[in-house]
Amino acid sequence: EEPQPTVVPSCPLPSKICDVVRSERPRSCCGMAMAGFRTSKYQVPEWHRRNAGVYYKAFTASEQAERGRAESQHLMKHAAASAQRTQEHSKTTLGQRLQDIHFWRVELQKEIMELDAETNLLAAQKLRLERALDATEVPYSVVIDNLECRERRQPPDLVIDEVERQLLKEADLIRDIRDLLKRTIIQATTQIRSNRIQKENCELDWSDKVETYHIDDKCVSYCTDSTNVQFHPSSVKFEENASTPKSWAQFSHDNISSAEQEKLASVQLRSLINNIIHDASEDLRMQRAAVNEAFDNRCRELDDAKLRLEQHLEQILKDIADEEANIVNLKKSIRDKEAHLKVAHTRLFDRSFRPNIELCRDEPQFRLISEVEELTVFLEALKRKLMESEQNLKNLEETRMKLEKEIAVKANSIFIDRQKCMSYRVRYPVDLEVASYK
Repeated sequence: EEPQPTVVPSCPLPSKICDVVRSERPRSCCGMAMAGFRTSKYQVPEWHRRNAGVYYKAFTASEQAERGRAESQHLMKHAAASAQRTQEHSKTTLGQRLQDIHFWRVELQKEIMELDAETNLLAAQKLRLERALDATEVPYSVVIDNLECRERRQPPDLVIDEVERQLLKEADLIRDIRDLLKRTIIQATTQIRSNRIQKENCELDWSDKVETYHIDDKCVSYCTDSTNVQFHPSSVKFEENASTPKSWAQFSHDNISSAEQEKLASVQLRSLINNIIHDASEDLRMQRAAVNEAFDNRCRELDDAKLRLEQHLEQILKDIADEEANIVNLKKSIRDKEAHLKVAHTRLFDRSFRPNIELCRDEPQFRLISEVEELTVFLEALKRKLMESEQNLKNLEETRMKLEKEIAVKANSIFIDRQKCMSYRVRYPVDLEVASYK
């Protein structure tokens, strides 16, 4: 505590007594004449009393001046000690304040660097998403091309088979993955913007802390010997918008807390992006394998069907050749039987000119008639068989044409599935997750 100055007790000064001594002598004219002259003079006792008063005033003034000098010396010592002490206390307080500012400045700088690093990592993940999205264009175009190519199958094979179902499933899967990647890219862009906004807030706070640190550090270096100090009476007041130590610390704490929240959200989003790309890549790989397996099975079915059709066609061609030979034989047999019938008819015709009693129903006549009837039956049977054989040949020809058409359809389907679709699916990316890094 500051020492209190010594209080010198005050004593009342003696009052000045100036009494005029009246003359006890009887009044006379001479006395009356000298009255005005004698009133301006003092008596000897008066002179001594006056001198005593002057001495007392001088003593009192000297004593008061000495007491004032003692008080001044004490006050100067007290003021010097108090000024030095308060200045040191202010310097210590400024030093503590510098430590607080340095602490928050370091924390903010650390948070800024971590948030910047996290933002860069999230930007890299966003780039992976964009590359993965670009990589899905090739498989989607492959699937659409496969579906369009398979639409060019001819009607007998234009069926909704397992391949088409798997291709449609693959197309839906790729569309869903593309939509998911687009939504995730928008989410990543929003999170990057939030990270940068919070980083900017921390940078502004950090910049204010740096400027304030320099100001307070300069204030710590001030002393009475400094040449750049001067009076600023207007600064001895609190600003209306000034913060309190609690609100000051809370402001930086809130900035760091918000930055931590954004950083945590960014880390979680990066993990989600990794999972999305991995799952999407795995789903596409499995669906690609399912489509390829369906294509392999379908091509084997088409090969088997085409092989069986070719075998049937080979048999039909043999049957056609046999039927054509049979028809030739039937026609030759009919001609032969017609020749025999002509002979029999001619014999009967010539024998019908036998004269008179010679026109007899003899055994040759019955035999010739029986021969004609027998030959007629055979000819009718042969002609019916010829018609059946010709119809069979026609049916065999139609069957041959159908088989050849079916074989052509199967060949076209095999060409579309194997040469157009499966060869084009070689361009299908092996791994979407790997493609996201390229």
